[in-house]
Amino acid sequence: MKVQLLKIIGLSAATLPFLGQSAIAEQKPNILWIIADDLGTDLGCYGNKSVKTPFIDKLASEGIQFTQLHSVTAVSSPSRSSLITGMYPVSINCHQHRTFKKKRLPEGILPITEYFREAGYYVSNGNAINNKQPGKTDYNFDYGDKKIFDGADWSGRKAGQPFFAQMQIHFPHRPFEKDSINQVNRKTIELPPVYPDHPLTREDWALYLESVQHVDEYLGKLMERLEKEGLLKNTIVLFFGDQGRPMVRAKQFVYDEGTHTPFIIRFSDQKMAGKLVNDLVSNVDIPATSLALAGIALPPKMQGQNVFSGKKREFIFCTRDRMDETVDRIRSVRSSKFKYIRNYYPQLPYSQFNTYKKTMYPVLTLMQVLYKNGKLTPDQSNFMKPSRPAEELYSLESDPFEMKNLAAYPGYSKELARHRLALDQWLAENDKGVYPEDAVEVAYWAKDATQAYQLKMKNYKLPTNISDEDFLKWWEYRLNVNNNEK
Repeated sequence: MKVQLLKIIGLSAATLPFLGQSAIAEQKPNILWIIADDLGTDLGCYGNKSVKTPFIDKLASEGIQFTQLHSVTAVSSPSRSSLITGMYPVSINCHQHRTFKKKRLPEGILPITEYFREAGYYVSNGNAINNKQPGKTDYNFDYGDKKIFDGADWSGRKAGQPFFAQMQIHFPHRPFEKDSINQVNRKTIELPPVYPDHPLTREDWALYLESVQHVDEYLGKLMERLEKEGLLKNTIVLFFGDQGRPMVRAKQFVYDEGTHTPFIIRFSDQKMAGKLVNDLVSNVDIPATSLALAGIALPPKMQGQNVFSGKKREFIFCTRDRMDETVDRIRSVRSSKFKYIRNYYPQLPYSQFNTYKKTMYPVLTLMQVLYKNGKLTPDQSNFMKPSRPAEELYSLESDPFEMKNLAAYPGYSKELARHRLALDQWLAENDKGVYPEDAVEVAYWAKDATQAYQLKMKNYKLPTNISDEDFLKWWEYRLNVNNNEK
């Protein structure tokens, strides 16, 4: 029985000491995903000293911590479509964020909940704040009359039935929420150099970190519940974000800030507790890994791979397409040391107008004003320029914030060619998108965005034609940056 199950999971006998008996027990393990919305690696266990995350740090100490998980895209609907299918969004027509004419999944592609159901699992998706409410889905496909989940909470299962459950934590998605108990020190936080060191930036960043602390709070409550219900002894917990930080140049883009998110797996017997894994992992691998841990054979078409299979990724791939009303197309490939980015619309600015970002990201308006006045550093200015290079190449070891583009440097021509080829091969095999997108779809979201912008500004009690300078003053007043500095 054990040998047979090892083959299903994709492990060898040599891997047995790594996972221990929990992964091969004849009793099916519960699989719990705890998913935070827009969570970067800004946690104590990932080295951030300004944030207090004791429960997440404890989970990492009891589990396996992956240091290089990257999402297939840096926005929710395509990323979550990948998480529920184990497929790249560009392979299943889920890559545009979002679509009103949602398509059915391609033949032979099913949500992974179907495979769990076939194996006898109860499948649920709940809200970590209120487990009686269903959790966020945001899948960019139409599943017809079928239900992807059986309910909102694992408590709905039959006696003795194993569960595959997701618990969604809305934080740290914007708008941020203060942590009045553990306020983050605005003066001592470390800002990435891609942003101007300004009181508004510090306030916005501190509020983000305080929202991360709320993630920790609700994860702690979930772990306490598992313990009280006696479920920790047979539940494998997977904790991760659906993509990276909700910041300028991060969310919606393919830089590491937008794709890098934590990933922790805690086995019920805490085997290999505290182990760090530095291998490249894509979030398309999380569904495959979860099925394998439950002893369920992987579907033949699934593009994700089991992280315990012994196969290591040389490259991971990330995409950006239309974001609401903002038409774009970017593709990237990342190795352990380099990132190559291909911009299909180099004539457009990175910071082309987007209603969501303009009305929710105060630092975007700050950077627009500072750029006009020549007060950004050259590296910070690159993101605000009216156009962008067709290709970007970054050395991640010497330039972790991806600010110095090496694509035109002769000394990096071999790495440029290597990564170009890797991306070309991946695109030929996986990118099934149609470009340009249907004009009706684009027009729909342009109209939707216009209405959303008007409504948002009405709620702000601001004119729709407000200048960047006046909008910046409003943000400074709203966030009370002068009085909030510690």
